[in-house]
Amino acid sequence: MQYNLSRLGITDLNPMQQEMLRIYRRYPRTVLLSPTGTGKSLAYLLPMVEQLDAANNNLQALVIVPSRELAIQIRETLQRLCPDCRTTACYGGRAAMEEHRTLRSLQPQVVVATPGRLFDHLQKANMEPSALRTLVVDEFDKCLELGFRQQLADIRQLLPPPSFLFLLSATDTPDLGLMMGAGTFHKLDYTDDQAEDRIALHIVESPEKDKLHTLLRLLCTLGNQSSLVFVNYRESAERVAAFLKSEGVSHCVYHGNMEQRDREKAIYRFSNGSCRVMVSTDLASRGLDIQGIDNVIHYHLPLDEKAFVHRNGRTGRWDAHGRAFLLLGPEEHCPDFLPLEPPRFGLPAHGPRPLPSEWVTLYIGKGKKDKINKIDIVGFLIKTGQVEKEQIGRIDVLPGWSYVAVRREVSAALLQRIRGAKIKGVKTVYALAE
Repeated sequence: MQYNLSRLGITDLNPMQQEMLRIYRRYPRTVLLSPTGTGKSLAYLLPMVEQLDAANNNLQALVIVPSRELAIQIRETLQRLCPDCRTTACYGGRAAMEEHRTLRSLQPQVVVATPGRLFDHLQKANMEPSALRTLVVDEFDKCLELGFRQQLADIRQLLPPPSFLFLLSATDTPDLGLMMGAGTFHKLDYTDDQAEDRIALHIVESPEKDKLHTLLRLLCTLGNQSSLVFVNYRESAERVAAFLKSEGVSHCVYHGNMEQRDREKAIYRFSNGSCRVMVSTDLASRGLDIQGIDNVIHYHLPLDEKAFVHRNGRTGRWDAHGRAFLLLGPEEHCPDFLPLEPPRFGLPAHGPRPLPSEWVTLYIGKGKKDKINKIDIVGFLIKTGQVEKEQIGRIDVLPGWSYVAVRREVSAALLQRIRGAKIKGVKTVYALAE
């Protein structure tokens, strides 16, 4: 099956992706280790698509991922890379029966799924894997950490031996035997291509154990840059978010205890630039391919080096550069796994609050299920909303609704013009997603 890199805005593959394409037929059982932000997803999607038979309507490839966000992201990337490939994602947090209907009507050639939901569908015979050729386990170390070990073993028992087996992660694990099964496998290790030259690491000292005001001073110093703030607990994410709100700092919050729709809204607001600060647990440290994050801020020290690597991997992605900041309280010290202590980053005593983004996110209550696409939305906003094309930013069309970045200065008038109007002949809800 053919793919088109230009749909992803890519002209050239990096050396890791080129090598994967070059050797996968010779080494059909491959483990790829590479730092976050280096394009591992594309490294396995390309050979996977090459092995898809367009004339075969059966399930031919499975991609197992540890989170629903990564499942959605991989599905969307694959749909852009190869629109002719029938792809669906299966994950918890929504009705399994709805997915069953999609599996039956769509007859997908590729399924991207979290382990628990995939095992459920396989057990219930909702999908027929007899024609499976390619099996991928993305972020395999995280799959094991999250307690999916037995489920992964059970899934392997329900699948025929695949012709191609790819495992991918930014960090290694001694449990590769469990994942790969019996027999030999080839390991591509790009972990020496670390991101130190792309990510500048700094220490920010807090005079108080409660680091909220130090975080505020840092965000004021960084100004209008995009910053991802990591904490270790869901309650801490809410506490930091409440403080930033009280200080008038525009932000969003993201953690595993939120409703799926609220999590998606936070991701899309942060991705499209309408929100420059996101406070998150380590849930955001893996799988989310958000371009243009300038800074990673460790409000809480990461629990181990692996978490540190994955957090920092949210910035300095591909060939971009970024910064990471370790906030240290009076009794905290630089982690032992750092070979050298990073330089101190001085903060001014006062600074202006970061300005709100020039973009806001417009919610449209219709999506792919309603036959709405990006072209429909652009035409509607220009014709009915009376905005210029340059005043429309990133558009994300989801199954049941859509998010659109629009310029803040035109958002109020736009909302007034489209209220009650039909998009593609259908009435729906329009609102600002703040």
